[in-house]
Amino acid sequence: MFYIIVFILGSIWGSFANVCIHRLPIGESIVVKRSYCPDCKSKINWFNNIPLISFLILGGKCKSCKSGIDKRYFIVELTSVISFLFIYHFFGLSITSVLLAVLSIFFIIIFFIDLKHYIIPNALTFPLMIIGFAKSFDPNLNINLFPNYLNSLIGGILGYLVIWLIILFYKKIKDKEGMGLGDAKLLSAIGFWFGWVSIPFIIFLSSVIALIIVTPSLINKSKEMSSQIPFGPYLVIGCILYLLLFKQILKFIIV
Repeated sequence: MFYIIVFILGSIWGSFANVCIHRLPIGESIVVKRSYCPDCKSKINWFNNIPLISFLILGGKCKSCKSGIDKRYFIVELTSVISFLFIYHFFGLSITSVLLAVLSIFFIIIFFIDLKHYIIPNALTFPLMIIGFAKSFDPNLNINLFPNYLNSLIGGILGYLVIWLIILFYKKIKDKEGMGLGDAKLLSAIGFWFGWVSIPFIIFLSSVIALIIVTPSLINKSKEMSSQIPFGPYLVIGCILYLLLFKQILKFIIV
């Protein structure tokens, strides 16, 4: 029964994530306006806006203008559902589950916005920093997963400084910016959430994933070394891998 409720909650929040992904980069309100078709601008009725189901029933097309709906909408909602179910399965009904569910929605929104627009809005990173630091004052949370306030503060500062120094160094060498401050703010937020110990592991994992994905494009010359590459999605993936490998990493640190 609870899995069904979690499924529904995940799909609803996934639908909200889609609204944020579409509207935040263009400066539209995410709460005032009703959902609409990006092509014909017609308002979408509630029964044509049911997460996951409506996309399948409508065959991935707008009810009004029959234009194709971006598959991203379905992928985002499905990813949100899977995230919520995964979190509930391992952490049950707990504050930890709520916090990780909130983090997952932020990560999904950041991932797809940066992937398309090459930006990470402050409207996402700043609240993520605040939540990450605020929760560090709760002594009842898992101290291995969620650090205390001092560890959290150091993590936030270190996360920002690492990317900022990379940007500064790259600009000195190449005389242009290689990364954006949005990446620095995102890693800072991650540091606030999981402490300074997480930063080197996440940087390493993110860089490895980025190299694996980008290198083939450089070899076949579909991308150039100077091409703009969003690093936010790789930081998100790196953080997820860190959490999945957390127990093994913890053993490595203790040993």
